[in-house]
Amino acid sequence: MALPREYLAAAFILAGFCLYLIWDQLFWWQDREDYSFGYLVPLFVAYILFDRWPTLKKLLFTPDPEDLAEEGRALHATFDFGAGLVWFGGLTLFGIGALLRSIAGPENPASLAMSSGFGALLLSTVFILSRKSFDGRRRGLKARATITLLFLFPAVIWLLSAPMVSVLETRIRVALLTQVTVVVFNTFDIFGFPLIREGNILILPEGRVGVEEACSGIRSLTACLFAGSFLAAVFLDRFWKKALLVGAAMVLAVLTNFLRSLFLTFWAYTRGAGALEEHWVLPLIGDIGSVHDATGFLILIVTCIGLLCLLPLFFIGSRYTEAYEAGERAEEDNS
Repeated sequence: MALPREYLAAAFILAGFCLYLIWDQLFWWQDREDYSFGYLVPLFVAYILFDRWPTLKKLLFTPDPEDLAEEGRALHATFDFGAGLVWFGGLTLFGIGALLRSIAGPENPASLAMSSGFGALLLSTVFILSRKSFDGRRRGLKARATITLLFLFPAVIWLLSAPMVSVLETRIRVALLTQVTVVVFNTFDIFGFPLIREGNILILPEGRVGVEEACSGIRSLTACLFAGSFLAAVFLDRFWKKALLVGAAMVLAVLTNFLRSLFLTFWAYTRGAGALEEHWVLPLIGDIGSVHDATGFLILIVTCIGLLCLLPLFFIGSRYTEAYEAGERAEEDNS
């Protein structure tokens, strides 16, 4: 059975919005190293849609088996009206962002407005179009919500691949910088390594080390949020598990950045402040850049590996575990 024309038309229009959004965010992916992971966002979104298409196809072509007698038309009309408001708001927000982009060029508020507007447009459009099955029968609100949530990752991930509003980003960066400096200072003080703190400057016996913006951890925090969101969307089947994994990604990013800052401070404490800019040469690998930059990439890799190691804990009691155990039992029966 082919998709109805309204579905195809909506998909074509939303694809146009998405292409414009990608064109806008390309500037940030090219200009800012901490957002270079954005190149992966379109590929990951395409993979998520491809991976979920069998489930989505089954939901769309199968009539809702639930009894809809208790769900009055007034209730559905209320939700449809709300979805219509969200759709109109998303279109307005996207239009404002596109207008700002055309007048002033790439700007944080314009990219944020278009990202938010696209997410609202996508989710509200899916919810509105899912009100009836292909045989013309009304679909329940639970089924409509299930279909809409399948598009949650493709709708909201664009908010991570574009910079936040400068004021908000600055506040988060400053807060993280302060916490990193305090943790490093107190840790060294506890273990008997004397140093002096002046704001975000640490005075060591062999020089002064400034806790720079790159050490705030906001770069690894954003990248790990993206990685955690993708892993949750692909592997986990419950919303609370997805949210928990994303939260774990944030915690891991902050903790590993603290460890990196402690290591860098100890390196400078024992070798001098200038040692942080010396290039790190490893056996069999060679020059991997300065100690400061190399540890940043290493911490990001370690955090992603940590998230992968956490995934088996979320499979307990899930449909993946049940399917695996069923397969094991079938193999034992056949043997």
